[in-house]
Amino acid sequence: MRIKTSAAKRSQESENFYTAFGKLDGRHPWMEQVPEGFVAYRVRRLNTGKVAYFNFVLAKEMGLIDSQHPHEMTEELENKLVETFSIQIINEYDEINKRRIPPESILPNKFMATRYLQLQHSNKQGKTSGDGRGIWNGTIQHRGLTWDVSSRGTGVTCLAPGAVEANRPLKTGDTAFGYGCGLAEIDELLGAAILAEIMHLQGINTERVLCIIDLGRGYGIGVRAAPNLIRPAHLFLYLKQERHAELKAATNYFIQRQVLNKKWHIKSKLGTVASYEEMTELVCDAFANFTAKLDIDYVFAWLDWDGDNVLADAGIIDYGSVRQFGIRHDKYRYDDVERFSTNLNEQRMKARLIVQVFIQMTDYLKTEKKKPLKAFANHPVALKFDKLFIKYREERLLFRMGFNQIQRENITKAKTDTFQNFENIFNYFERAKVSGTQVKVADGVNHPALFNMRNILGTLPQYFLQSKDSLKGQMPETEFFKAIMSTFGKAKDAKMGQKQKIAILKFQTYYKELVTLAAGKGRPENILKGISTRAQILNSEKRITGNALIEIVEAVLNEKKRGLSHDQIQKIVDRFIHDHMDLPEAPISRHHKHKAGVPAVRPDLYSKLLTIVDGHRDDI
Repeated sequence: MRIKTSAAKRSQESENFYTAFGKLDGRHPWMEQVPEGFVAYRVRRLNTGKVAYFNFVLAKEMGLIDSQHPHEMTEELENKLVETFSIQIINEYDEINKRRIPPESILPNKFMATRYLQLQHSNKQGKTSGDGRGIWNGTIQHRGLTWDVSSRGTGVTCLAPGAVEANRPLKTGDTAFGYGCGLAEIDELLGAAILAEIMHLQGINTERVLCIIDLGRGYGIGVRAAPNLIRPAHLFLYLKQERHAELKAATNYFIQRQVLNKKWHIKSKLGTVASYEEMTELVCDAFANFTAKLDIDYVFAWLDWDGDNVLADAGIIDYGSVRQFGIRHDKYRYDDVERFSTNLNEQRMKARLIVQVFIQMTDYLKTEKKKPLKAFANHPVALKFDKLFIKYREERLLFRMGFNQIQRENITKAKTDTFQNFENIFNYFERAKVSGTQVKVADGVNHPALFNMRNILGTLPQYFLQSKDSLKGQMPETEFFKAIMSTFGKAKDAKMGQKQKIAILKFQTYYKELVTLAAGKGRPENILKGISTRAQILNSEKRITGNALIEIVEAVLNEKKRGLSHDQIQKIVDRFIHDHMDLPEAPISRHHKHKAGVPAVRPDLYSKLLTIVDGHRDDI
């Protein structure tokens, strides 16, 4: 239930707690620094909607609400959120048809829909593409950090693929053309709220969902926030169009934001060739690290060279096609009607291409002559990406295995072939596929993985810890094979061959050697308990896969039809996030540890949702 307060206190709360939301009035520094980089729209308040989810933790980090604000929705806070975020653009269709809109509902400032490159558009230079159903609310500054805030589901813009295909202005809500209605479905918004915060807690750079406004009829408005919501595609369109002045302005804006937010340290003067070269080095490092995490964590994010579905500082944006797999489904491809997506294995190559385009862009800024992309394939920074990816991938796999930072450093400093030997065997199992060929799935195609390697990473240290022989012992090969067999395995796959028996023996041998290296000068048996505890948490069966998330949200919305309140929906999202707060090395802020404790979700419903999670633990 919403907490109601007296009129006097309501007035005081609005004045003291919620005035920061007034800064989100459409004004944004991009509009001044890159005047060609957006389409401006008048905006009106809808004066309707309910708050389905509000990220109290994020709002406190951004300074939007007081740090002592209870994690409960008050009537005043909900009113302020609806007033701020329940908005819609007055688009070209509305203007041409002179739609009657109450003057008092129109906001004083125009809001921007930004332009950026998108491969799905027929024009490959970004002349017609960008925010198709979203606008930027503005920026918030708090404790030296500037946050971007934008909303999706706020009406169809002229940059939407559907509007471009129709070659005429579209009415918001018109579904005659793909990607042309301008609205966002509530299920995708709730799914994004859960997954984005889990990605954040797993140490993966990402946009985060600040708020969801439920407009009814299955639609809503999703509000996202991040310290920098600029995508590579915001810059790349000016490279493709060979517009040097605009590219320089956009690049300077991007670098300046990173520096002011203390994310980057650029030694050279802003706007110089040297500053662009430093940027390229930093982007290379960030994308190598980011992509390595996606690879080890089985996170599919549909990277491509245009830099559309990714943040320019290497992070996740747009959760519509993002999936967290239970096991290594590296043959899965999303079917986007006109084309299939890249797969997990190809993300490394696509990230390298994005870095390569940044190199090309820097060269163009320097010479004002655009050279072919392939000319930079062997550029020192591109080659550096390859080495960094390998380095960060090793670090992430050791992290997933349960080794803490000191132990990981001990293994790396040893400079032996042990990790490489272990990784070769690990890859042999991890990349194995079930018998048969590629099959159709609900939203694409896949050739399922055969083994669940997360399971053995969680159970093997526990086995050694409980064994009287400790690290001198060996998990029986039949027990090992049973532990790694996924739910996709068929009868013929369940028969262990001689090659697999040998691989199981080698796996355990190299694993124990890694534990010995990790212990440094200490006894390896003494670190087993810590490794086991971390590994079990990091490889938990409560991992929410893409299909599980879809079914969870569907179940919640079905319960909503039967009377489930928005307060309970809030608590369900919070509970799933809370269950990931014990992740080792998670970026927990002081605001996560609020007095409310574990969100109180209806026990029968939460049990049902956990059953869904368990049923999809090996899924895509």
